[in-house]
Amino acid sequence: MRDRPAELTLGPVLFNWPADRWRDFYFRIADEAPVATVYLGEVICAKRAPLFEPHYESVVERLRAAGKTVVASTLSMVALNNDRKLVESVCASQDCLVEANDASALPRLQGRPHHIGPFMNVYNERSVAFLARGGARNFCLPVETPAQTIRALCQETRDLDATFEILVFGRMPLALSARCYHARAHGRTKDSCLFVCENDSDGLELRTLSGQSFLAVNGVQTLSYDFLNLIDRVQELQSMGVGRFRLSPQSCDMVRVAGAFRAVLDGTLAAAEAAATLTDLGLPGPFSHGFFDGRAGSSRSNPAGQRLQ
Repeated sequence: MRDRPAELTLGPVLFNWPADRWRDFYFRIADEAPVATVYLGEVICAKRAPLFEPHYESVVERLRAAGKTVVASTLSMVALNNDRKLVESVCASQDCLVEANDASALPRLQGRPHHIGPFMNVYNERSVAFLARGGARNFCLPVETPAQTIRALCQETRDLDATFEILVFGRMPLALSARCYHARAHGRTKDSCLFVCENDSDGLELRTLSGQSFLAVNGVQTLSYDFLNLIDRVQELQSMGVGRFRLSPQSCDMVRVAGAFRAVLDGTLAAAEAAATLTDLGLPGPFSHGFFDGRAGSSRSNPAGQRLQ
């Protein structure tokens, strides 16, 4: 499996976008984006899932008609009975592969080919081998995994029937909580949130007491304020043995983002030139990739690799 051409993938939408916008986003991805695999499903808040159900089947059909592989992603944190039921319903589907983002999904996927998502804590080769014995065929590693660890994992698990996937673009998922930060920020409770998270299509920006932009909030999820961008490192990742490269949907032009990454992976566009095309996307935050270099996640470099801070 390690000898296959590099595959560009699109992770699930993490934010609470209006249902029609969510549908139209995936329709455009199906028609225009050079991605091979698309992950679908609510991974942050079970309360949001019913909002997208009316469009789910049509989105899957459109993506498959365009030749995309569809993978259903499970919830990333199970705290309530409704959370458990949502995970069970996703895992019960035999229509497509499932990506487990919480350990509660694993007993229901045992023995079936499935994926392991970036919300699962997989950091060493023994974890990879254990999960592979249960049917895991692809591992999207946590965003904080440094290059040194990625390289070691690819080498030490070379004989396994599994591939590795790395998040290369988008706000970085950092933490989950039983409390809904979005609701609390607006003086509401989790049960009476009125879906206030829909007001922030890339997350609610947080600042320190001194006014410095620091993190972003998405319901119960904490994200980085910065946007991960590894477009200048994808060829290095390929040489390590990474087979899949994941883009996390943001409110910018994701077709343009996918085109830039695909061109670099194919060797038809220089990384520095591709990076330049992404600088005017209008994102509400800077690019960074410190975790990859084994430094603070918000550390930034230019496309040539020179450290900026």
